[in-house]
Amino acid sequence: MQYFKPQDPYFVGDCMPFYHDGTFHLYYLQDENHHQAKGGLGGHQWSHASTRDLVHWEHHPMAIPCTEDWEGSICTGSTFYHDGMFYGFYATRMASDRTEKLSLAVSSDGITFEKTLPNPFAEPISGYSPKHYRDPFIFRDETTGEFNMLVTASLDPYLLYGRGGCLARLTSPDLKMWTVAEPFIIPGGREHYANIPECPDYFQWNGWYYLVFSLDGKAHYRMSRQPMGPWLRPAVDIFDDSNVAMVMKTAAFTGNRRIGVAYLACRRDEKDNGERMYAGHTLFREIIQHEDGTLGTKFAPEMVPAYGDKLDLPYSPMTMEVTGSASSIDIRAVEGQAVAALDNVPQNARISLTVKPAANSVEFGLWLRGSGDMERGYPLTVLPYERKVTLNQQSVSCVDGLDQPFTLEIILKDDIIDVCVDGRRCLIDRCYDLNGSRLFFFAQNAEVTFDNIEVAPLV
Repeated sequence: MQYFKPQDPYFVGDCMPFYHDGTFHLYYLQDENHHQAKGGLGGHQWSHASTRDLVHWEHHPMAIPCTEDWEGSICTGSTFYHDGMFYGFYATRMASDRTEKLSLAVSSDGITFEKTLPNPFAEPISGYSPKHYRDPFIFRDETTGEFNMLVTASLDPYLLYGRGGCLARLTSPDLKMWTVAEPFIIPGGREHYANIPECPDYFQWNGWYYLVFSLDGKAHYRMSRQPMGPWLRPAVDIFDDSNVAMVMKTAAFTGNRRIGVAYLACRRDEKDNGERMYAGHTLFREIIQHEDGTLGTKFAPEMVPAYGDKLDLPYSPMTMEVTGSASSIDIRAVEGQAVAALDNVPQNARISLTVKPAANSVEFGLWLRGSGDMERGYPLTVLPYERKVTLNQQSVSCVDGLDQPFTLEIILKDDIIDVCVDGRRCLIDRCYDLNGSRLFFFAQNAEVTFDNIEVAPLV
């Protein structure tokens, strides 16, 4: 299911993972031609796949389909289990006026859902924009027993122009009758979508409470020792700082683990990596929790694409001050740049290595799918002084420890390049254009050893 999409013309939209009784469920919006169905309303429906081990998946019939002409889209929501029933809360985008209202479907098995009446059951009250009322997420306050619903919303009017995006909060004693409470959080920030917190997620993990929401598509999180806040913003509050890894939500998994799922957006112009479009492929991450409660991401080992044996590839030192072999390359480029290359790298491959930089190294890394004498390629660049790693158009910042030994794991698959840095930060990009078979290793004003290099074809 990693990098999965349905057959054309369908794509994966917002993902809604859910875990119950040993089974990991992935509900997701089935998208047709990048939000173009039903005259741009989306025409989305809830698709469903499930697994008990993250390896073997079962695809189920449509969980919550469009069944009425007035349903312009079955939008994002969440699943909640209580007293033997699965509650599928979602938003309906109305075909008549594009407003958004809240709906509910219930199920005894989490597979076959039945919509309840009245449908929709709630709409924005006065003071909230009718154009933003979606993505309901349910959690229970264990201290009071009260059910809470977080809803993507926008206060209208608001004290500051265009900055009223919030998570509205509704409360209920029984999951049926809901009362509007004060907004849960108003993030502020830039106007329009960059301040409207979408696709909320909330969970408790090892003594910390986490609130997740997406701003302009990027998933951010806040943390607290208390179930209702106050919410602290960590230094790095983004899971994948990529403009193609969109609206990640999370769910528990066996063994006190947590799995995040986003969609990997397609781009409008494949040749020049143009603007992103809605929907694409699935993107799974394992969420990791540091000692201070902050979060990071890594590859979920069960979901790394299957690969074959390590390849014995031709090795070429391309400049002076390079020594080594195909499995260990030592570069001493204190005053300039030095480069080595491996040839015949498959288009679809897994690459892993250990990077050992010397003190005061400025810049080093790899060029992926390269060609010529380092003429072209997708650069994966490590900048220790800046605490930054870049991949093509993407980057992750505030990465500590880049002046110490760390690991890189890289997946090349079709137009996707996916990178995990030291098992704690990830970055990914769509890379449509280049198809070279050379893998360059470089150092610029740096001394570094690339060790334990393994390149294996995906199978």
